[in-house]
Amino acid sequence: MIKISQTFAAALLAGAAMATPAHADDLAAAIHADMPGLMATYRDLHAHPELSFQEIKSAARMADAARKAGFEVTEKVGSTGVVAVMRNGPGPVVLIRADMDALPVVEQTGLAFASKERGTSTAGVESGIMHACGHDTHMTAWMEVAKLLGARKAQWSGTLVMIGQPAEETGAGARAMLADGLFTRFPKPDFALAFHDAAGFPAGRIGYTPGFALANVDSVDIDVKGVGGHGAYPQSTKDPIVLASAIVMRLQTLVSRENNPLEPAVVTVGSFHAGAKHNIIPDDARLQLTVRSYTDESRKHLLDGIRRIAAGEAMAAGMPDDRMPVVTVSDDFTPATFNTPDFSEDVAAYFRGRFGDARVNKVPPVMGGEDFGLFRKTSPDTIRSLIFWVGGVPQAEMDAGARSGKPMPSLHSPFWAPDAEAVIATGAEALSAEAMHLMPHG
Repeated sequence: MIKISQTFAAALLAGAAMATPAHADDLAAAIHADMPGLMATYRDLHAHPELSFQEIKSAARMADAARKAGFEVTEKVGSTGVVAVMRNGPGPVVLIRADMDALPVVEQTGLAFASKERGTSTAGVESGIMHACGHDTHMTAWMEVAKLLGARKAQWSGTLVMIGQPAEETGAGARAMLADGLFTRFPKPDFALAFHDAAGFPAGRIGYTPGFALANVDSVDIDVKGVGGHGAYPQSTKDPIVLASAIVMRLQTLVSRENNPLEPAVVTVGSFHAGAKHNIIPDDARLQLTVRSYTDESRKHLLDGIRRIAAGEAMAAGMPDDRMPVVTVSDDFTPATFNTPDFSEDVAAYFRGRFGDARVNKVPPVMGGEDFGLFRKTSPDTIRSLIFWVGGVPQAEMDAGARSGKPMPSLHSPFWAPDAEAVIATGAEALSAEAMHLMPHG
């Protein structure tokens, strides 16, 4: 018998007390009854994570759950994606998405069901694998939503499209599903919903951000060319390490001196590789950058600025035209996630009525990335979307961390272990309730 955490129990009680829809207690009670099976599913998913575009078993499990709930299911959309459709009379089309992939991280949580899996990513890197971003909670909640809404067709009217998305961590999964006909082969949504577990606030609480919520994410490589030679005779070389260092320093001015302070932006050089021996000036140096922004205009300004600075510093160093830096922007671009403002506030108001004011809070945007925003971006005038946060840190742990001053594990940390019961229960109830709210019967 699974022991329900105090946080989860309190959340259930708060939700029942504050609920206004007639079916509120029924949803909460159903999730509570299903929790032992849900936790078994979660633990199995957690113990057997799969990397981006390798989510074979995870996708099969989600597809099977949707079929049992009465959905028409199509697999292998955008490589390993799952699309489950339930047509239930006239009404709007509501899309609910869960991401499936795990990260190349060696788990260090100490959980009894910790992952021991290893694999090789699409980049060719062999490593451990871990659900360090909580996608296992997303998948488990998604399966419960399919079951709950499939059993309650008399309470809603419309079309439900539930997708299991691959490769969120690489920023390529949403793009792959759209390219494979997500919005042409299947009903195009009027509303799009998703949630993500959060490592920054108490378990079972809901956070939302109207407007820009997550950032554009670009990966940029700069190949800084030089003319190598003996370290004792630098006058006969063009030192790419010095040039790359100048580029790194000058890049800081893109944010500090060229960017509007009211427009968030990040340019981080995460990798600097050059040389192999003490006394050899190499032929080149390589920089790897992550670039974050919100608006398309800000993104263009940053990327153009990177190219300009790399070329300008090379010219100042006297680099010949045939040895100018090569700047490459990865095609795996993740667009900013923009939550439709009025829709976000409407959903938040509904959640407050259901879960209580204390459990629903407006939170600041972050510079992390999430390709869920691409679904809305294809048709921003017709698709209204929201991805919200569900807190995953037990309150006792947050209180202890505040007293000790010790940093809490973040998403992508090998130590991240959310209060899965609270995350799954809150996410499943919130998505199910809001879907029925958007598709009222009659």
